[in-house]
Amino acid sequence: MTIDNYKFAGKKAIVRVDFNVPLDENGNITDDTRIRGALPTLKKILEEGGSLIIMSHMGKPKGKVNPKFSLAQIKDAVGAALGREVKFAEDCAKAADAAAALQPGEVLLLENLRFYPEEEGKPVGIDKEDPAYETAKKEMKESQKAFAKTLASYADCYVNDAFGTAHRKHASTAVVADYFDADNKMLGYLMEKEVKAVDNILSDIKRPFTAIMGGSKVSTKIGIIENLMDKVDNLILCGGMTYTFAKAQGGKIGLSICEDDKLDLALDIMKKAQEKGVNLVLGTDCIAGDKFSNDANTQVVSAMDIPEGWEGMDAGPDTRESFANVIRTAKTILWNGPAGVFEFDNFAGGSKAIAEAIVEATENGAFSLVGGGDSVACVNKFGLADKVSYVSTGGGALLEAIEGKVLPGVAAIKG
Repeated sequence: MTIDNYKFAGKKAIVRVDFNVPLDENGNITDDTRIRGALPTLKKILEEGGSLIIMSHMGKPKGKVNPKFSLAQIKDAVGAALGREVKFAEDCAKAADAAAALQPGEVLLLENLRFYPEEEGKPVGIDKEDPAYETAKKEMKESQKAFAKTLASYADCYVNDAFGTAHRKHASTAVVADYFDADNKMLGYLMEKEVKAVDNILSDIKRPFTAIMGGSKVSTKIGIIENLMDKVDNLILCGGMTYTFAKAQGGKIGLSICEDDKLDLALDIMKKAQEKGVNLVLGTDCIAGDKFSNDANTQVVSAMDIPEGWEGMDAGPDTRESFANVIRTAKTILWNGPAGVFEFDNFAGGSKAIAEAIVEATENGAFSLVGGGDSVACVNKFGLADKVSYVSTGGGALLEAIEGKVLPGVAAIKG
């Protein structure tokens, strides 16, 4: 079933969204991209005369109630975005009466799903090495099914529009779909767009294909880096992982972030790129700071020779130019992860240079996909989100899809 074909009039729809939005210390939303992304799906249901039950997680409360992660904080913002009042169920597993009372056009937001350990389906408070772990795991799987069945009981149909969690086999993203037949479960508009964007990158590659991988750690990106080796023409590695590569080659990196246990891996990546004919582009210079602060003293130094007491904080001018030259010629572009500590304005220049080069390539006909929380925050910060082909709401889900993995949240609906 597709969302366009389904008749929502008089039906109750339970929709899994990803409203795990960033909040400031006062509980105010600092970036509402994810809420805006879900609006086409939510409004479609309401405008057709359906009633809407919204479910999401927020943060990592680890199966316990924690007011810091309560979705009550975003209830009014969701209501403002939808242009109508949103009711709130303070316990997502005890919302049957509130759901039953919903009239066509009304909205109910459930409290954070992850206040229940059953959502993630992992035993709590027991170590994996414990002999009792396997038994606890089986028991939790049964509890997870019961939790998913409860959620499903609130509605006539299920819509998954949470691409950001589609790579997790959680109660609300995959298991709940088992309690609806094929005619009453579907992907939302955002999910459909995300799946199509990944297909664009993987099945319709226009060359040259350039991937830009940033962030602090090689270890978190190794699967995607290795998978991309068979697909890309150019691979730009930037951000904090620059210094692991520099140290692996015998460079001096001062206080820069580094994974000392991944030096051999860094050399292995360089060797594989050479063997596969991939142009691997690493930073040659950086802007170093004498402390991890926006107001640090700075100097431009070689990425291979950072003085003692200083740390690499952003890509330097030569690096920005070499990255931009590669990006400008690309016809397919994937960007995941910043080039520096972009949260500090004084160290956002490298990431901005990447974003501007991607925009230029897009204007010249390239397909550009930006994904992952920090990269999305970058293009939003620089006001360039509408100048790239597609901004993905998913970080881990996007990377796993590009790695070629089946996403449980998609498979649960498409089979």
